[in-house]
Amino acid sequence: MSKPQQPQTSKSKELKIVTRHVVSLSDVEKNPRLIKLLYITSQFKDISEKALIHLLYYMRQNGYDLGYNFVVIGQTPTSKDVSSDLSVLKYLGLLEVNEKKKLSVSSLGREFLGKHLETSLKNDKEAIEKLVNELKTRIAPIDTEVEIKVKRRASKA
Repeated sequence: MSKPQQPQTSKSKELKIVTRHVVSLSDVEKNPRLIKLLYITSQFKDISEKALIHLLYYMRQNGYDLGYNFVVIGQTPTSKDVSSDLSVLKYLGLLEVNEKKKLSVSSLGREFLGKHLETSLKNDKEAIEKLVNELKTRIAPIDTEVEIKVKRRASKA
C-alpha cells in the first residue's frame, strides 16, 4: 500500500512595494529646511546621523527650530523627519557616508551651498554658526560613541 500524499507546502516571499518620491536638486532649492540641514552638516568635517539629530534637537531647545518633530526615548532624541531629509540629501549626492558611517558634505554639496548660501541662508547663517559652535562640545561624545561602535563592528568582521 502506498502512503497518502501530504499536500505540499511551499514558502513564498512577499513582495513589498515602497513608494518613494523622486526628488531633484530644484526641489532642494525650493526647500529652505533642506538647505539649512545641509549647511549645518557642512559645519563639521564629518558627523554621525545620531549626533546630528541630537544637535538639531539641542538647537531647537535653544530657540532655533527647523520644524522637525522629535521623539525622545530614554534621553535620546530621534526624528523620522530628519532621517527622511538626510536620505533625500544622500540620494541627490549632496551628502556622503564615509567608512566611519558618518555624514559629510560632498563636493557637489559644497558647490550647491556656494550657490545658495547668500540667498537661502543670509538671515540664518550667523545664528546657525553660533549655535553649532556652542553645542559642538555637547555632541562630541555622541559622535565618538558612534565611531567606537563602528570600529568594534569592523574588527569583529
